[in-house]
Amino acid sequence: SERLPLCDACRGELPYLGRACERCAQPLPVAGVCGRCLRHPPPQDRACAAFRYAAPLDRLVQRLKFGRRLGLARLTGALLARAAQSGHWERPELLIPVPLHDTRLRQRGYDQAQAIAREASRRLGIPVDAHACRRIRATAPQTGLTLMDRRRNVRGAFAVQKPLAASHVAVVDDVMTTGATAGALALALKRAGVARVDVWALC
Repeated sequence: SERLPLCDACRGELPYLGRACERCAQPLPVAGVCGRCLRHPPPQDRACAAFRYAAPLDRLVQRLKFGRRLGLARLTGALLARAAQSGHWERPELLIPVPLHDTRLRQRGYDQAQAIAREASRRLGIPVDAHACRRIRATAPQTGLTLMDRRRNVRGAFAVQKPLAASHVAVVDDVMTTGATAGALALALKRAGVARVDVWALC
């Protein structure tokens, strides 16, 4: 497989996730499904994350997201692809990045989830469709909101714009916190007829 654009010493310092809930990717002491997901199963069938949101990945994500460091998408997308390979994540037929609303896309100039997904797609040989879904409602930033407020904030925020031939897709995002955003997109995809929706997150 293609080499990572990262030296061995730096790769060893990354905050690998380890054992986590199979449905929401929150860290767990043992592999399995967390109590919250057992009580209230999320829309996605599975969630996989490569790392904890900790140094130095937190700074890289912030620079990619807000610092216009689009070149970091090559590294973060490569790290996501390597995690999928080494963790034997079940291979979907299609990658779908979590879309930004048009207003935020114009402000930022690029969609970081799309950039990460495109690099992962190139390395894994899985097609990416950045136009299958659209964020139809501008949402408030999720930072600082409770889980319930996050879910309300993104409810009905996404629309599937065209029929999808794939029966198994993976939603790609940079960071998965409570899973509200990715879950809202997964729900829209399920309602559009996709049989299985996984979530792939960098952190």
